[in-house]
Amino acid sequence: MPATPFSSSFLILQPRFNCYVNPIFRSLSYQLSSSTVPFNGKFSGVKLHSALSQAAETDSPSGGRSGALSPGPSVAGNVQKIDVNPPKGTRDFPPEDMRLRNWLFNNFKEVSRLYGFEEVDFPVLESEALFTRKAGEEIKDQLYCFEDRGNRRVALRPELTPSLARLVIQKGKSVSLPLKWFTVGQCWRYERMTRGRRREHYQWNMDIIGVPGVMAEAELISSIVTLFKRIGITESDVGFKVSSRKVLQEVLKCYSIPENLFGKVCVIIDKIEKIPVDEIKKELKAVGLSQEAVQELLQVLSVKSLTELEERLGSSGEAIADLKQLFSLAEKFGYSEWLQFDASVVRGLAYYTGIVFEGFDREGKLRAICGGGRYDHLFSTFGADDIAACGFGFGDAVIVELLREKGLLPELSLQMDNIVCALDEDLQGYAAMVANILREKGQSVDLVLESKPLKWVFKRAARTNAERLVLVGSSEWQRGMVGVKILSTGEQYEVKLDDLK
Repeated sequence: MPATPFSSSFLILQPRFNCYVNPIFRSLSYQLSSSTVPFNGKFSGVKLHSALSQAAETDSPSGGRSGALSPGPSVAGNVQKIDVNPPKGTRDFPPEDMRLRNWLFNNFKEVSRLYGFEEVDFPVLESEALFTRKAGEEIKDQLYCFEDRGNRRVALRPELTPSLARLVIQKGKSVSLPLKWFTVGQCWRYERMTRGRRREHYQWNMDIIGVPGVMAEAELISSIVTLFKRIGITESDVGFKVSSRKVLQEVLKCYSIPENLFGKVCVIIDKIEKIPVDEIKKELKAVGLSQEAVQELLQVLSVKSLTELEERLGSSGEAIADLKQLFSLAEKFGYSEWLQFDASVVRGLAYYTGIVFEGFDREGKLRAICGGGRYDHLFSTFGADDIAACGFGFGDAVIVELLREKGLLPELSLQMDNIVCALDEDLQGYAAMVANILREKGQSVDLVLESKPLKWVFKRAARTNAERLVLVGSSEWQRGMVGVKILSTGEQYEVKLDDLK
């Protein structure tokens, strides 16, 4: 049956609706008055009691101020109030922040899907041994670790790659190589906080297991570029510094530096932009490098051109061949303008073995946005046979800072298809029926759960950006109909319940 206009009896029988419908429905650009209790993030007993009491004493048709908190039972004076802030370095995600997080994660997942990756996940709590390798990594001192009640040493994961390696080893021959896996998970590190660096963060990882060639790294960098383009970041905003751990290996070989020192040297070199050069020299000498080796190493690390590197090391080494191939593939993928060679990039984790890369903010205001590389020997550190592998980690904190800096944060307001309201308390059950009918059709519904004045309902509809208001009134319900208001146009009509879509 086609929708019909509101009957005049509808407005006559519902004086509350009549009082508000004309002035409010005419204009959809009304401004909401701020009537909530102000909140400054810090409670004092007096202020909290005063605010809640005032909220409770304000009259409204429902017996209390609309939308306000009501005072709970009195708290004994000797009970200490909790700190309402999250632990230092961690975050809450209220609805507006959760919408942003979901938007970002959905972009991570969609890019992974476009590149044919499968999603995996791992426990946040892992065995401590998974992260305590013998390479002097900074990460070992940043673990949130403890002994559980079974006397097992466990840790909150500081990164995701070791967990991935553990799962690959566990699955063994039941999975066919190559694997293309991705995950988005929370990581924990007790470290000094700076802009974009917290003690917990979420990280997007993509890893390719079982492909020894540089094509794998080229594919991974391509996926990050795709993500940047989707969210509005261009090559003028962000670039990738690229190098290879094999560059360091070739320099150290010239000075007969033992292979077991390689990981420690990489960890030290990773600090090159974080501490003075004299400190770098001091640490390199402390692990056994000669003055001459330190000098040569620092000179090579200052090279910013692949051509100059080739002049220093010759063209026969694996490092030069791998890097040349990567830059050639970047041309084919169409992102060569995003790449630049920088010999000082080594990444701080000891398990990297070949090409390494870092996404950086070209204005230099932020720390690394993402980073990754090849880790062909990680599996043997866990007692398994090595498998060719590479991957990257991309945190949620720095990219949000960059988007904010560039004015690219999306406006993500709450969107609701319907707000459903009963005009009388005894009709609330029928309003619930209407809400269920719409929800079964895949529509979102904000059901008004209490008897509220229509002025409150209209304000609620504006706050939730509801597309339409569905009103359940007595005379309409008796005729098997409900009232509908399209909030964007002002159109209003009655419709049979069976025809409500």
